[in-house]
Amino acid sequence: MQEEVVDVVEVDTEDTSPVVAPFNVTEEERISWFKGKLPEFVIFDSDERARRFHGRVLEFFDHECETQFFMTWISPVRSFGSREFLSMESVFRAHPRGCLMILSRTMDSKRGYRLLKPLQDRGFKVHAVTPDLSFLFKNTPAEAWFAEMKKGNKDPGEIPLAQNLSNLMRLAVLYKYGGVYLDTDFIVVKSFSGLRNSIGAQSMDAEMKHWTRLNNAVLVFDMNHPLLHKFIEEFSLTFDGNKWGHNGPYLVSRVVQRVENRPGYNFTVLPPMAFYPVDWTRIGGLFKKPKNHADTKWIKAKLLQLSGETYGVHLWNKQSSRVQIEEGSIMQRLISNHCIICKDIYSS
Repeated sequence: MQEEVVDVVEVDTEDTSPVVAPFNVTEEERISWFKGKLPEFVIFDSDERARRFHGRVLEFFDHECETQFFMTWISPVRSFGSREFLSMESVFRAHPRGCLMILSRTMDSKRGYRLLKPLQDRGFKVHAVTPDLSFLFKNTPAEAWFAEMKKGNKDPGEIPLAQNLSNLMRLAVLYKYGGVYLDTDFIVVKSFSGLRNSIGAQSMDAEMKHWTRLNNAVLVFDMNHPLLHKFIEEFSLTFDGNKWGHNGPYLVSRVVQRVENRPGYNFTVLPPMAFYPVDWTRIGGLFKKPKNHADTKWIKAKLLQLSGETYGVHLWNKQSSRVQIEEGSIMQRLISNHCIICKDIYSS
């Protein structure tokens, strides 16, 4: 049963931007700054709304959900645009009876509710819920790390802490509940129903036929999976808020490299074609319309390739967020084939 609109509270945090640490300062200076700014880190709050998190999750994911999907949104609600909406649409196009929960304080608001309502009105199960990070990390290797961070005793690093907390939240929510985690810049092109305990390779060594880097933009795991426990442990032991990717894609790569041949882990590394069929350096090509016969042939061949072993396409938003989708491009065709409301395709 979808929660009623009256359950969604209007809050003044819905447009709160992540607090950004000062650059070019010493670790001691940054920790001092961090302690002074702690009240502004609303993501730490375990207020009444956050404390209802577990109950809301259990109520939302009932027996009618064929697949449990999670996303996180740590930005202001005004930043949740048409591309993110198309990502949600693609989830339901491939999984009409799936359920999608967005872990987000900003989206758990009247404004966020209005954004999700067009999908809810069509019978799809999607909801935004304020996460209780203290509960999520309790009884995991991240519990002590988070307690120290909340006290301001650790260096958050130069990278926005909320961004790194998103890396940890996805691991913890799958560890507690199981299901599928997706980044909001991912277009689903076929059902995940056959996948279990899987992570995707971002790149492969063509000669050795072995992955060279994994990514954490898509994770499919059972509850209490030992690999997730290892990921959370690695995050807590090696956290570094100054290196992009260290607590995310590089983390999962480090851990899997250590445990992939050990007994008891039971997981699959899928080839790049599964989730990352186009590298971030080439993603712009998917947005361009064909200029000649050779381009048209390439687009047809690529679409045929994507209809095979690809479950979805990661759009690498950091590189492609400002690139317009052109009519006749691969992106236009992909989205047209996997959207539901299909609004604002060219402005996404």
